[in-house]
Parts: sequence; C-alpha cells; structure tokens
Amino acid sequence: MGENRDSRREKERENYASKQKSQKQKNRLIAAGVFAVIIAIIGFASYHYYEKLTVTGTQMSGPPGAGKLGDDHEHAAVLVRLFGDKFDFSLPEYQVKSPYIHFESQNGDTIHRHATNVPLGFLFKSMKVGFDDNCFIFPDKKPEHTFCSNEDYSLKFYVNHEKVPSLINYVIKDDDRVLVLYGNENQTQVDNYLKELDGLFIEKK
Repeated sequence: MGENRDSRREKERENYASKQKSQKQKNRLIAAGVFAVIIAIIGFASYHYYEKLTVTGTQMSGPPGAGKLGDDHEHAAVLVRLFGDKFDFSLPEYQVKSPYIHFESQNGDTIHRHATNVPLGFLFKSMKVGFDDNCFIFPDKKPEHTFCSNEDYSLKFYVNHEKVPSLINYVIKDDDRVLVLYGNENQTQVDNYLKELDGLFIEKK
C-alpha cells in the first residue's frame, strides 16, 4: 500500500514537472512569436518612413536650387483628368513621397509645398509618375496607363484658368488651381473641368 502510494505520488510529481516544462516551452514559443511580429512591424514602419523621406536616392534631398526645408508652406488645388477619369492622388502610393512637396492626410486635391523653388515636376518625380510636356505615365508604366500627346489626343495644362505650355518647372503659389487634361475636349468640357477645379477645397494645415 505504502509503495503504491509513493509510486503514485512520484508519477504525479513527474507528470506535474512534465506539464510545467511543456508550458514553459509553449510560453517561450509564444513570446518568440510575439517578438518576431514586433520586429517585423518595426522594420516595416521604418522602411516606409525612410521611403517617405527618400527622393532620388538621398535622404531628405530636394531638387537642385530648392530652398531650406520648412522655409515656405504654400498650397494649391490640382485636378488631373485622363479621358475624363480623375486621377486619385489620395491613394497611399501618392501620399507624402517627399517632405519638400506632396499630398498628405489622404487628401488628393491639395498640394503642399514646404520649401521655395520646388517645381511641380519634382512632385510627380517623387511619386514615380512620368510627367513632362507631352506625357502622363502611371508608375506601373503599362501601355494602357501611358497618355502621350498625338494627332488625336493631347495633354493640356491650365493654371488659374490660363492655358500654359508646361508645368514641369512651375512653382505653385498659395491658392493656385492647376488642371491637367488628356483627351480631345472641346471648350465647353474644359470650362466644366475648370469649374470643378474651382470647387475643390484647398486644405491648409
């Protein structure tokens, strides 16, 4: 009887020790998994933060001739319509790609310029959008996302209702309204887009 009782107690102690060891191993695995997730999140956040501050390969770099970051803060409204479809700058891939000039706060209508002498061409370059006097090209550069002037359709630019030949070197001023069109719009259609542009709220903060 005594031996059986001692034997049972010994087995109970062994089972308890085994369970404790198993639980500790389980806890260590859970902790390791949580730690790995935290490291992954930190790495992901750091990468995207670095990307936001990186333009043309140099952290916090601006275009040649740009003023000191933070020495200016101007705002302008912009509307881009390609065959009538509005280009959506509120998407994450177009938000805060340069500290010098950008879209922010999931707003795709207001351009923020944070330094002097930063042209619109630099804004599009920072977002990897191909943009010059003749073409507007999505970052993926697919043929169906390439809009270049030809004998049937043209890329047109307007600043404050005035048609201009180019926007590449244009530096926005406060309350400017910029329109980019691609298609074969008549004047009535252009006027309607200008009216739409005038109705956009310029977010200043």
